[in-house]
Amino acid sequence: MLTYLITVLLSLFVYAPNKGAPVFFAVAFALSAIGHIWQCQLYKSWKLIGLHPICAVMFAVGYAMREYLALDNYVYRGSQNLIIYVLSQVFIYICPPLLELANYHVLGRIFYYVPYLAPLPPGRVLSIFGLLMIFVETLNALGVALSSNPTGSNQDLGSRLTIAALAIQLAVIAIFIVLTAIFHARCAKIQIRSKSVTTPLVVLYTSMCLILIRCIYRLVEHLGNTSVDISDLESMRSLSPVLRYEWYFFVFEGTLMLCNSTIWNVFHPGRFLPKDYHVYLSRDGMTEVQGVKYEDTRPVWKKVASAITFGFAFRKKMGGRGEFEELELLTARSHS
Repeated sequence: MLTYLITVLLSLFVYAPNKGAPVFFAVAFALSAIGHIWQCQLYKSWKLIGLHPICAVMFAVGYAMREYLALDNYVYRGSQNLIIYVLSQVFIYICPPLLELANYHVLGRIFYYVPYLAPLPPGRVLSIFGLLMIFVETLNALGVALSSNPTGSNQDLGSRLTIAALAIQLAVIAIFIVLTAIFHARCAKIQIRSKSVTTPLVVLYTSMCLILIRCIYRLVEHLGNTSVDISDLESMRSLSPVLRYEWYFFVFEGTLMLCNSTIWNVFHPGRFLPKDYHVYLSRDGMTEVQGVKYEDTRPVWKKVASAITFGFAFRKKMGGRGEFEELELLTARSHS
């Protein structure tokens, strides 16, 4: 029989977890991580897409922990396997918001490449969405840590925090898609068909759709009954089917996120976008132009504070000109 479909008393997973699937996902994410590390080094794109190798490693570690638990270590026997279970859940569930943040970084980089069509200043994309994702990630990490502990008393609070994080994440994704669609429409209007623009945009659409489906799955999961009492078999059987049946997790969590990691391996943005974000595409859609560079004279502490806040605070001064003025300069140059 398919034992992983059977509710098991005292199981941290509610069911007896599959032993083969975690091995596949751990190896697949490890291979994807190796690919991302090699590509980031090859294209010198750590700043652009460095979150992908980090998340792929975290996924691999999370699924490796899940495999350890699946090898007859999933029944609650004390704090050791409980800690491994919670860490496994945290490693797996905190990565999608980080991958979403990586997408915002890529979108901002594309805006830098075609700044005169950007619906908002390129430098503001990461600062605005980055701060939002910090908030989402904080709620998500707390929610996962609390709701993953089937022996704790804060499962309901953890579930509510997770729902709040997912709801905000869905709203941010919707805003992202609108901004990307506006930009894409503007590119189509003046017939910019450069692969350096169109290919990353298509990959962004695909990636965000995968993350969106995953968010909806997680939201449905937490809108049902999620209060786990692993010592009460009837209580466990009353849980949401999304929690009781493991295939939901492997299809809507593991497979979707593996596909997301893999498409960025295949269509790495470093292959399409110039390394220097000061290089932009002129309105003819073919010629690349070197934009204005300004020396960063800020003290080290301001640079660190700016990086931590994704450029929202202590922004770099650009020769006395604001970002809007620089974009106007680029637009004027593209007309000449």
